Amino acid sequence: MATEIKNISKVFGSTHALNSINLSIKDGEFIAILGPSGCGKTTLLKLLAGFEYPSDGQIFIDQQCVGEKNNSTPPEKRNIGMVFQSFALWPHMDVKDHIKFPLLHHRFLADDLKNNIEKRIEEVLNIVELQSLSKRMPHELSGGQKQRVALARAIAPKPALLLMDEPLSSLDAELRMEMRKEIQSLHRLTGATIVYVTHDQEEALAMADRIVVMNDGQIQQVGTPREIYYQPNTEFVAKFVGKANLIKGEWINECTFRPHDNTDHSLWINIDASPHLRAKNLCPIRPEQFTLSATGSGIEGIIKNVQFQGKEIHYTIDIGSDFITIHEDSQNNNFSVGDLVTIHLKHSEHIAKPTLNYVKSKNS
Repeated sequence: MATEIKNISKVFGSTHALNSINLSIKDGEFIAILGPSGCGKTTLLKLLAGFEYPSDGQIFIDQQCVGEKNNSTPPEKRNIGMVFQSFALWPHMDVKDHIKFPLLHHRFLADDLKNNIEKRIEEVLNIVELQSLSKRMPHELSGGQKQRVALARAIAPKPALLLMDEPLSSLDAELRMEMRKEIQSLHRLTGATIVYVTHDQEEALAMADRIVVMNDGQIQQVGTPREIYYQPNTEFVAKFVGKANLIKGEWINECTFRPHDNTDHSLWINIDASPHLRAKNLCPIRPEQFTLSATGSGIEGIIKNVQFQGKEIHYTIDIGSDFITIHEDSQNNNFSVGDLVTIHLKHSEHIAKPTLNYVKSKNS
């Protein structure tokens, strides 16, 4: 069901956790709320769930107002499902009983589910692939299996809105990768509307239809993963998603940029940047859009840090006025801390989007 968040603010004492949040969530959409700790994303989720009430504004789920100033419909009276960071499994219930519980007590349960509870339990067990573990108790399950039970319990009654509060943060890196695939598959199979809170940009980019980037209680940008990654609107989005370098210089026009630190005063053309960044004379270039050489003209710097990451090497380079991060193919070159290097913008054929070229200015 469609969800509307209109001018929502939330104040705790003197702290403004949320400031005039507006967001429309379509039926069946997967929305990721992305941001650092303390940005307000969990507060927003609590408002959607009914654990908190707004200080101002309104929340609508399926065209029904469920939250407004100093008033909130309690969670049990909303057609929602919730997946918690800690799994929140009941130690005295086996897997099957965890799935059965909401089917017995969810007030919005459709008649066809009420009349076919055992059939629905089997359907859900198949979706999360826990058929053979239906009699297991929580202490007999692995972390990934516990997460599947939490997901199964949440989707069993077919809620209008499924809320997930950093559900993978307590899992190890390899298991998180596997559970991303599980959640994507679950979304495709169920068609549920999902609001997924995370601080992990990779999770958001990998799974969401749209990403809502938040900072300091405000929405910085809303867009598809590609829009957020390739076309950041603000300095925060550029830095937080994709770890872009914000190069200082001068915009000659809407798509031509002259970096201040370029030794040959060359121009970068066909650069895509938001009006906000252009107004501040900043150019967002992601780490993979640069390359290094030991000689030549460009932006000179000294390597301050090297991190081998398998297929990539991550370099941090001091250019005097700032530090630049560059990700290079580990088989192309191998520089060391202290090396003097030159930074170049890659040629356009090596970059998918935006198109980037490197040309000499008339004055060089």
